Amino acid sequence: MGHLNLHLRIVSALALFGVAAIWGMQHTDNSPIRVQVTTGGHMYETSFYSIFEGQKDLKIVLNPHPSAFQYDLRKYADVLVLYDLADVNAEAKRANLRNFLESGKGLVVLHHALADNQKWPWWYEEVVGGRYLMAADGSMPASGYKHDVPFKVNPVGRHPILNGIGPFEIVDEAYKRFWISPKVHVLLETDNPESEKPMAWVSSYRNSRVVYIQLGHGSQAHEHPVYRKLVNNAVRWVAGRLEQ
Repeated sequence: MGHLNLHLRIVSALALFGVAAIWGMQHTDNSPIRVQVTTGGHMYETSFYSIFEGQKDLKIVLNPHPSAFQYDLRKYADVLVLYDLADVNAEAKRANLRNFLESGKGLVVLHHALADNQKWPWWYEEVVGGRYLMAADGSMPASGYKHDVPFKVNPVGRHPILNGIGPFEIVDEAYKRFWISPKVHVLLETDNPESEKPMAWVSSYRNSRVVYIQLGHGSQAHEHPVYRKLVNNAVRWVAGRLEQ
């Protein structure tokens, strides 16, 4: 199935049945991992949806802004994948997002979602472990980006997310001058001077598993076999399904 058809199928299902109806029965250990993918606030290529094609152990539902956090996510999802650029300011939505993470559910943050929640220190300091600064903040300058940068990317150490992933090359968007917590565990690095050195990391957040992957701007990344494996490994790991 083409990624555009997958996108239309997901959106049509949401429109007809609503989030609760799609997820239906409660999750069990033998059932597919229920993944909410949240988009909005940033343009992107529909090739993004192809990342999840053929992953039979994942049950993907697209729930974009503004409805993304209107529900108690703990009832309907095991993993939240963010490919958005938005600030969650409503207290009820913040509570749903916080409760989801405090309950031990998994979070995968992709590419431009590093700029989410610019005014919510709990989010970028404790949960994600990084922040792309949309504007200067005190002594920290605004972050920057550059398109179509060729990267040589190297794994750092050993981790289940890195299973089957060795050094690779990819063309993607570079981010520079973003803030990174010293507490994160770095998974991927690059020596390209257009980018910060860390390209992916695991956050040290105490209650849930959190992964950030800086790559993922367009089809050159979305269709790259290593990137696809990296994202799907991350989803399974934060769900507690990938331990070796």
